[in-house]
Amino acid sequence: MKWLLAFIAVCLVSSTAVVTWALRTQYSDANAVAGVSYAQPSTQATVAASTTPSPTPAPTATPAPLPDQVSLTVPYTMQAPFNVWDALHEDACEEASLIMVKHSIDGTPMGTQEQADKEITDLVHWEEQHGYGKSITLEQLNQIAKDYYGLNNGQVVQTSSIDEVKTELAGGHPVILGMAGKLLPNPYFSNGGPNYHMLVAKGYDSTGIITDEPGTFHGDGFHYDYSAFYAAIHNWNAQDITSGQKAYLVFK
Repeated sequence: MKWLLAFIAVCLVSSTAVVTWALRTQYSDANAVAGVSYAQPSTQATVAASTTPSPTPAPTATPAPLPDQVSLTVPYTMQAPFNVWDALHEDACEEASLIMVKHSIDGTPMGTQEQADKEITDLVHWEEQHGYGKSITLEQLNQIAKDYYGLNNGQVVQTSSIDEVKTELAGGHPVILGMAGKLLPNPYFSNGGPNYHMLVAKGYDSTGIITDEPGTFHGDGFHYDYSAFYAAIHNWNAQDITSGQKAYLVFK
């Protein structure tokens, strides 16, 4: 009897050990499976991030090369059509420049000397009646073009390169520029040239700018060397003309 009881006790102990071992093994396997399932998402995310393509940079536009030369048709007049340099005509370069460009835009000829002189005189008197002084900035001339001629597409553009002026000309747009007149190498100027001056650039070639120069009888197609011309570009500045900004007026 004692032997039987001992045998039963041994069996119970063995069964308990087997059950305990099985439970531990199941628990361990479950943890192992859980560990794999949690690791997979982070691995996939890493792979996805590493295979995402980088954005392709946008191509940079290359500006078209400028033509070797340009010559626009702009009707010409002197600011003193009869070569009479009285007080009105001595300071009429701004008006003459605007009138020439207006005829170019309209595709009309300048007409006779009498017609040109009347246009200049009428515009000067209109400016006097509206409070403008003898010397006019490009911005003021643009406003005059709006009010007097109805030209609403003028732009005053600051420039840092003669190529910007050439680009306008290559696009078919004559350009009005304010100039420090005494820096312009023009042998036909009296007394070294005016302190402040305006003219029209209407073309260029390999060596310089072609202008409608209203300040001389020889101004139709007058040619200025590039470096001298660019150095002389200055908008009106009452204190010091050479401190005036480099800018031009263009109508598009």
